[in-house]
Amino acid sequence: MRDTAGRRITGFERHLTLWVALCILAGIGLGKLAPTLATMLDGLSIFVNGAPVVSIPIAVCLFFMMYPIMVKIDFASVVKAGRSGRPVWLTLFVNWAIKPFTMYAIALLFLGVLFRSLIGTDAVDLVKMPFGLDLPVGATHGAGTVVMQDGVRMLQVPLWRSYFAGCILLGIAPCTAMVLVWGYLARGNDGLTLVMVAINSLTMLVLYGLLGGFLLGVGRLPVPWQALVLSIAIYVALPLVAGYLSRKWIIRARGEQWFREKFLHTLTPITIIALLTTLVLLFSFKGDTILSNPLTILWIAIPLFIQTNLIFWLGYWLARLLKLRYEDAAPAAMIGASNHFEVAIATATMLFGLSSGAALATVVGVLIEVPVMLMLVRICLRTSHWFPGAATSLADAGPGRSARK
Repeated sequence: MRDTAGRRITGFERHLTLWVALCILAGIGLGKLAPTLATMLDGLSIFVNGAPVVSIPIAVCLFFMMYPIMVKIDFASVVKAGRSGRPVWLTLFVNWAIKPFTMYAIALLFLGVLFRSLIGTDAVDLVKMPFGLDLPVGATHGAGTVVMQDGVRMLQVPLWRSYFAGCILLGIAPCTAMVLVWGYLARGNDGLTLVMVAINSLTMLVLYGLLGGFLLGVGRLPVPWQALVLSIAIYVALPLVAGYLSRKWIIRARGEQWFREKFLHTLTPITIIALLTTLVLLFSFKGDTILSNPLTILWIAIPLFIQTNLIFWLGYWLARLLKLRYEDAAPAAMIGASNHFEVAIATATMLFGLSSGAALATVVGVLIEVPVMLMLVRICLRTSHWFPGAATSLADAGPGRSARK
């Protein structure tokens, strides 16, 4: 099976949920067998005012998660967006004007009301002291209280609010990577998908920080703007600039065919190793929480599942209302439904810490991504006849097997 660029879709991509499940087990085992290892790695940080701000090992892993995504994107295609018109504007509207706020409302309803007693009314989480703040022990900040933990000032917040923060960070991160695969499997417009990926990557540089700061503040988990700016600079802008410049240089020096067939191929195992290493470290910290309450992941997954389906059907319905072609409607709905979990994990880890509930919530987004999106791909194929000019049904051909002549 091959994606839009002709690259074979790897076993890792097809079985992402399985790999994440194995990382959960490996991380929990690491936390039990070597409880100081992950702590030591996270301690290799850049400190500001005595507080760890950027974990160097995690920053390295997350850079190599993000860079391969950015280097694949031809940002020159953004200039062609005007030809696409309505599908692009529909995607931007759903991704940035609707999705962040529905995620906030759904997560607050389930985690803050319906599941609050199941998570633990008095359960608390220790997260990083917000970068740029110098508060004394006992001071309050939003919903948290400053406490001293192992000689470092931390912010103690209700556990459900920490999970809530992770959901917010997922809700403001439209997918710019795996959506290329989902669009291909649904037999959408490959060119339009690439244009939307490029536009959303650039839009995230501005709106991710603005919406994240606003919604976290409303949710009583305020994060200073300099923390969000630093996070965006490290985890979005840096790999984006590196990807753009290296792509331009490599294609000029070796040609586009060598770039696609050789260079991108060598990046795949690096990306996989970086992602799996990060996930193992995350779960090595949260093993006790999961073992003491194994349904934790379910409580987080339910609002994420509802949000994904809501945004898909909203985008799909609006695309039908606008009388878009099926090939444009499918990727327009997919890009909003799926999440850029790499950015969400990176931001949650930097803002709240590797051991935080917020980081765990973003990883749950990875866990449900593949099965839910494959379900939506199948729905697209079976409902293609809803749109003008489409075949009666594409479902019989199966995902990824194009019926185009």
